[in-house]
Amino acid sequence: MNLLMIRQQTPFLNWFRGSAHQEAFPVDGLYVKMSVSLYCSHSEDSFVEIIRVTCNHLILQLEKQFNWIFGNRLNPLYHLGSLSFFFFWIILVSGIYIFIPFETSVLHAYQSVEYMTRDQWWLAGIMRSLHRYASDAVVITIFFHLFREFSRDRYRGVRWFSWFTGIPTLWFVVLLGISGYWLVWDMLAQYVALGTAELIDWLPVIPSSMILNFLDGQISDRFFTLMAFLHLLGFPVALVFMTWTHVSRISQVNIMPPRGLAIGSFIALLLLSLLKPAVSHESANLAQAPMTLHIDWFYLNIYPFIDRFGPGLAWAFSLGITTVLLLFPWLPPRRDPPSAQVVLPQCTGCGGCARDCPFGAASMQPRSDGRRNTLFESVIDPSLCTACGICLGACTTANPFRQTGETLTVGIDMPGYTLDRMRQETDRALGSLAGDRSILVFGCERGADLEQCRGVDTAVVILPCTGMVHPAFLDYALRKGAAGVVVTGCREGDCFYRLGNWLIEERLAGHREPHLSQRAEKDRILIAWAGRGDEALLQRRIDTFRLEKLVHKVQGRS
Repeated sequence: MNLLMIRQQTPFLNWFRGSAHQEAFPVDGLYVKMSVSLYCSHSEDSFVEIIRVTCNHLILQLEKQFNWIFGNRLNPLYHLGSLSFFFFWIILVSGIYIFIPFETSVLHAYQSVEYMTRDQWWLAGIMRSLHRYASDAVVITIFFHLFREFSRDRYRGVRWFSWFTGIPTLWFVVLLGISGYWLVWDMLAQYVALGTAELIDWLPVIPSSMILNFLDGQISDRFFTLMAFLHLLGFPVALVFMTWTHVSRISQVNIMPPRGLAIGSFIALLLLSLLKPAVSHESANLAQAPMTLHIDWFYLNIYPFIDRFGPGLAWAFSLGITTVLLLFPWLPPRRDPPSAQVVLPQCTGCGGCARDCPFGAASMQPRSDGRRNTLFESVIDPSLCTACGICLGACTTANPFRQTGETLTVGIDMPGYTLDRMRQETDRALGSLAGDRSILVFGCERGADLEQCRGVDTAVVILPCTGMVHPAFLDYALRKGAAGVVVTGCREGDCFYRLGNWLIEERLAGHREPHLSQRAEKDRILIAWAGRGDEALLQRRIDTFRLEKLVHKVQGRS
């Protein structure tokens, strides 16, 4: 079966991409119409792309169910990164507590852990269980975080760096967990230690045999203290460095989930710790082999593989999977739209673009053109710019009321979707409306399919991201004839460009510049977030808005 047949037999593949549409690009002062896809990739028919789109369809359905259970704001799938940080805090606090009574020696390590588990179960035992289950939880959240970023296509192009650094971060988490199992020094720890020794001894670059450390009576407190050092300091420091590197190219990083989600997650871990406390196996005995083991598959899955296939294949499998995952951003590569460009004569140095850019692509530098009424100018780093257009929504010069009838020039603009083009499309959409309850919808290309909302009394303007909407555009639409304006985009808390939904909400609420004009009638503006598959929900919200708000508004005027 070829890829064309797969596409024909997979209707949601084309449904997710969005249909091709006509876009105009400026060439020598003229607008040339070209048919392009909203989700452009020069290798859409690749095998990896088909897998990605299939995964995205599945996870969209899962998110819809989670939204029904938890609500949009507390959906854990929208906060996997911050949940991982939260679980790390639990691991840190519980780890510090259980380290106090722990003894880092071969003879007393097991007894000290048993003391915590049995004799002080009401506090130290619970802390040990929290430490264990939070460690498992962080693997789950990191894995799903990677899975969602892949399915959402947020791992290629400019955003390759976060993916590329996220893979080794996961491995450091696994190494930290493995070293933790060593310190218990029970039969499971012995099994892990011997399996690790097999892996390391297989490498030809290691001059001596590590397995000799585990001959009966040969393991020393010095070696055990080394393992404790790696678990307590070595791997954590490396993990902190990798985590910092992972988020270094994004701005406004949120390291804490919403309070309700954090409290609920902690209660769930606490209940699990009470109902099924973490316990040890029998004390390690190098004179005999472990018989029955309860494997933690989140961290120790490689060891049964070593038993079955040997250390050589274990290395080949682990390194092979890691290499493929690291290369994912280029399998196939994605061609991003042109990055934002600063129009220096129009730039006022307000700093809005640098303040709101989700990826730190915009920064403020000393003025280079000698202009005296402002000290700074915006500078764009093309290697960080995703062409989301959020900087346009933050620019004080992005006002559609300016230069009516002329080409609209602003301090920062998008070559692929200029602000002037946005105003032209807004004017055309307003001109197509009929009726006294007409609605203009501003929405992003990655949210709900807005073509299904078009009608005689409903027009749409599709943007790269809703975050590029300057609040003045909403006032502009209302003053130019629209009875109401709807702002929509990706599902709440799941903006493709991280912050677009939140930024437009903050601007309209008056918490962030630029603000909505005080003369604008806020009750004629609706924010309704909706992702792919939520078209019916969005239409219902528009119909309700038209009925409950606009009908009364029209009747009041008459």
